[in-house]
Amino acid sequence: MTAVLTEPAEQPGDQRPRQRRGWIDVWDPENPAFWQRTGRRIAWRNLGVGVVAEHLAFNVWLLMSVVVVSLNDVGFAFTTSEKFLLVIVPNLVGALLRVPYTFALPVFGGRAWTTIATSVLLVPCAMLAYAVTSGAPYWFFLLTSAAMGLGGATFSSSMANMSFFFPDREKGLALGLNAAGGNIGAAVAQLVVPLVITLGTGINLAYAALLWMPLIIVSSACAWRYMDSLTSAKPDGSSYKAALRTKHTWIASLLYVGAFGSFIGFSFAFPLLIGTSFAEYDHFIGFAFLGALISALCRPVGGWLADRFSGARIALLAFAGMAVGAATALIGVTDHDFGVFFCSFIALFVLTGIGNGAIYRMIPSIFTARARERGDDVSAAKRQAGAVVGLTGAVGAIGGVAVNLVFRFALSNGGSLVPALAVFICFYGVCITVTWWFYLRSRFAIERVPNLAYASV
Repeated sequence: MTAVLTEPAEQPGDQRPRQRRGWIDVWDPENPAFWQRTGRRIAWRNLGVGVVAEHLAFNVWLLMSVVVVSLNDVGFAFTTSEKFLLVIVPNLVGALLRVPYTFALPVFGGRAWTTIATSVLLVPCAMLAYAVTSGAPYWFFLLTSAAMGLGGATFSSSMANMSFFFPDREKGLALGLNAAGGNIGAAVAQLVVPLVITLGTGINLAYAALLWMPLIIVSSACAWRYMDSLTSAKPDGSSYKAALRTKHTWIASLLYVGAFGSFIGFSFAFPLLIGTSFAEYDHFIGFAFLGALISALCRPVGGWLADRFSGARIALLAFAGMAVGAATALIGVTDHDFGVFFCSFIALFVLTGIGNGAIYRMIPSIFTARARERGDDVSAAKRQAGAVVGLTGAVGAIGGVAVNLVFRFALSNGGSLVPALAVFICFYGVCITVTWWFYLRSRFAIERVPNLAYASV
């Protein structure tokens, strides 16, 4: 059944009953009266349910990065290189599926697609439970890792969906909270799973999978019952084509590789990095969750700061700090100082979270500002921004794959993290330069896109 929200001449505080389920044909969050009377309540309800679903998706996506640390303890003789490959595969699959997942949003609607995308997470959980209890071969573990990539794919469609619910003035906080809810899933998986698998006698890796299955079922039911679909949430094919031709799509994607690619790459690899480079401190692997947790909590802070001080400025400062953090981590590795290494990575996680929030806040503002400057249709620009959110999320996740490939190459060939950290320092320098050149130079900001540097970008 279709719910139609219009703007009749009632008082702003009027709360009319409406059909909770179905499609909303009229959605105007930029209208203050509409937003205060009806829009805010609906938007935040959808955000709340969506955050839970996204959180569980990240739990499943990061699951192999936790399980892989204990595989040898239960009789699977996998090499370090094979373990890194198990960590890389879900990252890669999640990245590649993000664009088709975003295309599915206008076809199915946010409500139905969230329900579907959450329900299919039962598949990799069931596969993992079978793999660790049946002595499955390595190829089946690779297939299981690939299925876990379904969890990572949901991010872009979820972010694109939520970007349509909120007005421009509140997008930074809303998108930051939505992303943080998912990102915290990485930390929760790394915190809870090591505790759960040790319940009872010995190590029971099947518990790592069985833990999430009832929660996935409940979350899917809640998405179907309480979420809505917007007919205006259409980052359609024409929007993608326009986005592909716009240089700012690729600039934003490059920056997101630096921020989100670092976050997800570090999150997947951090437990293994501790175990391989500081084996005598392997009892600290249980604290690896702190990095992902802190980064996730800092993401809405980055969006909030971007709402007030310009996303470009916050992103540039984040990249500068990340370069410093990578340099101090390099010193920790060179001096074999675990304290310096661990604290440096925690600082990197903080800054990736802030950078993620700032960059995602930049995207809708860039395209809205350009449309207003040129006199183009602002609603079309918002649809294009929704498409860019999907593309950028996919490219950013591929950046996480690249991060883990760099780690794998450095450890496999030189046995040290020094070359990998040196690569990251150089790349963050590139991100600093790109951010300043395109979004902070006064000539560009004032003459080309006047709102970019000063109006919440």
